[in-house]
Order: sequence, then C-alpha cells, then structure tokens
Amino acid sequence: MDTGKIRIKDIALRAGVSVGTVDRVLHKRPNVSKSALEKVEKALKEMDYKPNMYASALAYNKSYTFYCIIPKHESEAYWEEVEEGVIDACERRRDFRVSQKMMYYNRFSTDTFTKVTTECLKQQPDGVIIVPSKLDVTRKITNQLHELEIPFILLDSYMPDLKPLSFYGQDSFSSGYFAARMLMMMAPYEKEIMLMKQMRNGNVASKQQENRETGFRHYMHDHFPEVVIHEVNLSLDEKREKYDAILDSFFSEHPQVHHCITFNSKAHLVGEYLLRSNRRNIQIMGYDMVPKNAECVRQGSISFLIAQHGYMQGYSCIETLFNAIVLKKEVEPINYMPIELLTKENIDFYRRKNIG
Repeated sequence: MDTGKIRIKDIALRAGVSVGTVDRVLHKRPNVSKSALEKVEKALKEMDYKPNMYASALAYNKSYTFYCIIPKHESEAYWEEVEEGVIDACERRRDFRVSQKMMYYNRFSTDTFTKVTTECLKQQPDGVIIVPSKLDVTRKITNQLHELEIPFILLDSYMPDLKPLSFYGQDSFSSGYFAARMLMMMAPYEKEIMLMKQMRNGNVASKQQENRETGFRHYMHDHFPEVVIHEVNLSLDEKREKYDAILDSFFSEHPQVHHCITFNSKAHLVGEYLLRSNRRNIQIMGYDMVPKNAECVRQGSISFLIAQHGYMQGYSCIETLFNAIVLKKEVEPINYMPIELLTKENIDFYRRKNIG
C-alpha cells in the first residue's frame, strides 16, 4: 500500500478503534488503553505505515537555532562560501522555523575558540557546526555537547575521537597527494619547487593544511625525491605590502623555480605578484574558487585550483542537522567532498551551488 495515501480513517478501520485513538497513538499522547495501543500498532505494522515526518515536524511548531562556529575571515575568502551555504539552507527550511547564528574565532588563538564556544553553549543551541581548533581544546566543548545531548557536526577537519554526528570536508591527505601528482604531471623535469605558506609563530592556520602538506610530501618523497622544496612564508604578522619584496628576493635567488604550490586559499597573493612583475614563466597552484584566485587562473598566473565546495559543505551541514534533529532521520557520519581540479578551460563552468 502507498503509505503516502494512508489516512487516519484507514488505520482506525483496520484496528477497529476510533479516529481519535489513532491520532493519540500517532502523536504519542496519553489516555490510550493498552489493548487499543496494541491494535493500532498491529494495524500500522500490517499496513507498513510510515509517518509523514515533514507534516509532523510542521505541526509540532517548534523553532530551531543551529550555531556555526568558524574562523574569522576577510572578504572573498573560502569561509564566505560556507556561510552562504548555511544561510541558504536555513532559508530553504524557514517553514520549519530553522535559523542560524554565526560565531567567529581567531584560528591562531585557542582562547578565542574557548570563549566563543562557551558563549554558544549559554545560548542553548539545538545543533552546532564546528570548525575545530586543536584536538584537546575542541574536546572540551564537544564533551559538553555530548553531556547536553546537543548534536554537532565537524567541518573542515575530521577528528573521529570527538564522535560527531557527522563530518563534512575533503580527505586532506588524499587532496595533497593528488595536488602533488597533478603538479608533477605539468612539471616532471623541475628540480626545485616553491611551497608558499602563511604562518604565525611557526604554525599554519589549520590541521587540514598540515594534512595536505603531508600528502604532498609523501607523494614527492615516493616519486620525485630529488626535487628540492623551498618554503616561503608570507607571514600573517607582516603587512601585505612587504610580500612583494619577499617574493622578489626569493625568485631572484632561485631562477630555476618555475612552479609553486600552496595549501591555503591565498594562491592569488603570489598569482597577482606574478602578473604585476610580469614573471610569465612562473605559475602557482592552490586551493579554493574565491574570486581573486579565479581571476588569476583566467590570466594564467595560477595553473590549477583544487575546489573544496565550501557552499555545498555549509548547506549540507544544515541539512544534516535538520534531518537528524527535526525529522529524526539517520544521517551519514562521514561525508568527503570531491577533489576537483579547475583550470582556465573549465573554471567558468564550475558550479559552486551544486544543490537542487
């Protein structure tokens, strides 16, 4: 039988009880005798009845606020795409009174992460999306979320020990390995490569970037062990005006370097420098389809971009919380995003909003 067309009246006839009794059973209301409950449950099983979860959730008339804890960022950054996905997903579910609240922390300051997450808990969220800080620091908040029975999703960096409801992000090691393979297909005879980092106090911004570099170096060690990898830090403590001098000095001292790579979304810092300085024999490869990166790809100073689908990640996190909390559905615990390579030829066909 088509469960979408089963009426309460049909169930009542099958069970030999009143429509009111069936309604009380379906909505778990009191004042139902044991015998009547057994009759209705038997009828439901025989008819293979599945409740309309959407209708039930709407009828419940509860509001839900999902908090999203992400790093502070500039405009035209990867995290803007994540935010856009979160906002659009909540808009899609506004009939269910779903809303979002963004909270930001400094990725290089565990104190700000602790402060923001503590404030989040005070607001009694229905669900939380977290871009994690260091494992031990993040564990403090996730332990409290478990105690309070508040579902949470990890975004960007997977930490299975924290037992999240779900995870969304790339397999960072595989992504870095893939990046190395693509780079060396383009530059198989190079003897030197530049790796651009943005560090503060010797640390990069995320575990994800560390894992990408590990995958990259693993491939290089196995297949191109003779290639020298030069690290250049465009320090986050320096003003951007000083980056040109750092890059000028490096490329003057290393005339054999024609290919560069970075594991963050700031490849355009080098790409724009290459265009300004007219160094047309050098290219950089990076991550994320932010507008400045895309323009450098079109002009030829960035050879490849690896897309992370930030919009899809933000959107999917909200949908997962919605399905688990509002509709009471089971959800996928691990969701790795595709590793896609964007070039001058296909970048204008990349679909950021790849969701119906």
